Amino acid sequence: MSFSPDILHKLEQLQAKYDALGQDLGSYLEGLLQADFLPYWDYVQLDVLLNLQKPRTAFEDEKIFILYHQITELYFKLCLNELAQLCRPDVHPSAATIEPQEALMRVERVNRYFDALAMSFSIMTDGMDPEQFLKFRMALLPASGFQSAQYREIEMHCTELEQLVHRDFRGQLQAEATIETLYAHIYWKQGAMELQSGKKTLTLKQFEAKYDNILQARAAQLRGHTLASLWHRWSDGSADSAGATSSAGPAEPSTTLQALAQALRILDHRVNVDWPLAHYRTAVRYLQRPTQDIAATGGTNWQQYLPPRMQLRIFFPWLWTESQIESWGKKDLLRDQP
Repeated sequence: MSFSPDILHKLEQLQAKYDALGQDLGSYLEGLLQADFLPYWDYVQLDVLLNLQKPRTAFEDEKIFILYHQITELYFKLCLNELAQLCRPDVHPSAATIEPQEALMRVERVNRYFDALAMSFSIMTDGMDPEQFLKFRMALLPASGFQSAQYREIEMHCTELEQLVHRDFRGQLQAEATIETLYAHIYWKQGAMELQSGKKTLTLKQFEAKYDNILQARAAQLRGHTLASLWHRWSDGSADSAGATSSAGPAEPSTTLQALAQALRILDHRVNVDWPLAHYRTAVRYLQRPTQDIAATGGTNWQQYLPPRMQLRIFFPWLWTESQIESWGKKDLLRDQP
């Protein structure tokens, strides 16, 4: 049996690859000969995936609740896969090789993930029996979607920590503030205080114990490497479509930068308006009552924490007009372009 030139060329390439590693190609070919073909269910670990749902009650709709939160975390992982390739703490900002075109591609991917999440949230809003939900949710205490560390990492990849400080302290803390000081005043901590006493909920205490050190370290690593930092490096002065600075002085932003600015506005709106509003509408449906609202499972103050207009959290405020910021969360700002 003779081999085609293409097969022989591939064998030569494999030989060179394994020689460079000090490995015997023949041994690897023997292993390939003995190996079974890879079926789909093993590749995606289907049996493991479908057995990750462990309801704590007998209510069937609890499975919907668990599955949708697991799907959400997988989408968050997809987002971080893109953002981590743009926000590179291991590369000095002056030596960064990321170009605006690549950033545009990856930000658009993240936007598609959040589009899917926002559009699918009706699974939670309309897809569970209210009576079942109000009963099985009591078995989940004090667990809460508030405790998603991946969502916090997405925020930290997008913008500097100063933009994530609670709005009551945003004007008081200067850019020179330490990571520890900024993190101590981060917005989400205010959203997990007990409504009556003002003390930290168990939900927040658990989250801090598990993730505070990790998230503070991540914030320190990402300082100067966020999407916001990348944008400032490209937009300061004049940049052409390849991201190179012009020596001719200030000029109009390139077509690529204009497209990237729009993609960043969409990202800002999806994460900080559409996503929390989807949660807020669901909380209203299940928890709002004429006399007294029902508390969230983690005891979080969802009436103050979820509405975007209350938090006024904006990753890229310089990409929005003053009137748009004043209308944050009240209407679809993407219809009005700055």
